[in-house]
Amino acid sequence: MPPATASARLPASLTALVRRLRHLEIRMRQAVEAQLQGNFRSVFRGNGLEFDDVRLYQYGDEVRAIDWAVSSKGHGTFVKTYKEEREQQVLVALDVSASQRVGGGAAGTPRKLDLGRDLAGVLALSAARQDSALGLLAFSDQKELFLPPAKGLRAAYAMLQRLYELVPVSRHTAIGVGIRQVLSLLRRRTLVVLISDFIDENYERELTMLARQHDLVVVQLLAPQEADFPALGIVPLRDAETGLLRWVDTSAPAFRAQHAGQQQARQQALRTLCRRQRVGLITLRTDEDFVPQLVGLFRQRKG
Repeated sequence: MPPATASARLPASLTALVRRLRHLEIRMRQAVEAQLQGNFRSVFRGNGLEFDDVRLYQYGDEVRAIDWAVSSKGHGTFVKTYKEEREQQVLVALDVSASQRVGGGAAGTPRKLDLGRDLAGVLALSAARQDSALGLLAFSDQKELFLPPAKGLRAAYAMLQRLYELVPVSRHTAIGVGIRQVLSLLRRRTLVVLISDFIDENYERELTMLARQHDLVVVQLLAPQEADFPALGIVPLRDAETGLLRWVDTSAPAFRAQHAGQQQARQQALRTLCRRQRVGLITLRTDEDFVPQLVGLFRQRKG
């Protein structure tokens, strides 16, 4: 479907959104092609191997390549053969819990959820341009929306409309639950882009499983007030997920030290986990342009 024809059939409410996302996507594509001196299609290609077939064992084959299930049938010893993955389907797994609504306000800075939606939208348009299948899982502590991977601009526009109209049922976060949903929904090796603020606990086992079974990219979203909490004196702070309200002296050294320590510990734990699993990680701030960092991530993937 030609882009102009597809855009003409969009609902009026989505036209400006698609125009803005397409501008970001073009910037990203141009930057990738200029810096990598290569084809933008490499962004959506696999970087590993996928199972192809089995054949009889030959002298010199590695023992670890033996398919013991097939060999046990008594017709000889067989080894697995693989082919290089040239194109993967893509799944964006987006945390839409209430903590993602933090941010916004000053100088039009978006919320974390707005940034996550924009990133998902740019990837959808990019995948459609490259004829790659892209799907979406929006999660909180439950499955909020699932769209199976599909190709083409029509599918990309449908995903944008559903995502930007989504009103999550639950306010709570459970990253481990979201990852288990991803594992249960995917039947083949997939490039999974996991987008969250990762303000949660006890998801390390699930993330490790996801990294071992799929090609994983982790995107952490961060609001500026989370990185450096403003000293506002005694103010009421409400937990976005539980709704609990408490009065806090945000200028007190003890509060500021505790907040900074918790933030640094969370960041370090996520970096360590991703490094151990050899997973690409980028942290995107809502008050910064995300395109350069995304280009840097894709440069690493191509390398």
